[in-house]
Amino acid sequence: MNFPEELKYSNQHEWAKIEGNVAIVGISDHAQDALGDITFVELPLEGTDLSKDDEACSIESAKAASGIYAPVSGKICEVNGELEDAPELVNSDPYGAGWIFKIEMSNSSEAEKLMDAKDYQKFLASQE
Repeated sequence: MNFPEELKYSNQHEWAKIEGNVAIVGISDHAQDALGDITFVELPLEGTDLSKDDEACSIESAKAASGIYAPVSGKICEVNGELEDAPELVNSDPYGAGWIFKIEMSNSSEAEKLMDAKDYQKFLASQE
């Protein structure tokens, strides 16, 4: 499993890359592995306001459907349209081309409360 150090992680298995006041969001390597082959990503609508932990969109795989949650509060400012035709990018490159949406944060202090890579790995170990 891969857990990039520069990212923050939620207990719902989303990752966030903080760039200024914007968080780029996707699902962790652990989450995509648990879901199996991703077959569909329902992207959120740009301009949607979300509170931390609100369901932003959903993702479907051969095994299950799962919600994707906002790791921080804010407004969806961009979605990854490539996933409409190539949802498998979430499997092949979860921390790169498989990003799902960007959210303009309304409360950047929420990002500071997300787990770092080491804490996320400890969280995963505690879930086994």
